[in-house]
Amino acid sequence: MSTVQEIKSAIEQLPLEERAALVAELCGWTDDEWDRRMKADAKSGKFAGLNEEAANAYKSGQAKPLDDILDKS
Repeated sequence: MSTVQEIKSAIEQLPLEERAALVAELCGWTDDEWDRRMKADAKSGKFAGLNEEAANAYKSGQAKPLDDILDKS
């Protein structure tokens, strides 16, 4: 049997999507219609243009770090 620390360490090694799925399962969260629609749209490539635009903005230095945008109050 694993210790809590070993489990935490293993969770930290998971890819972000798998970690999010684990948290959702442990917390009893289920997808609603909005979640299902967003996942279907992402899978179909609907956001590819937005992703490319964001990547280009980042590469060209036009993107701002989130810490510069988020309200820290």
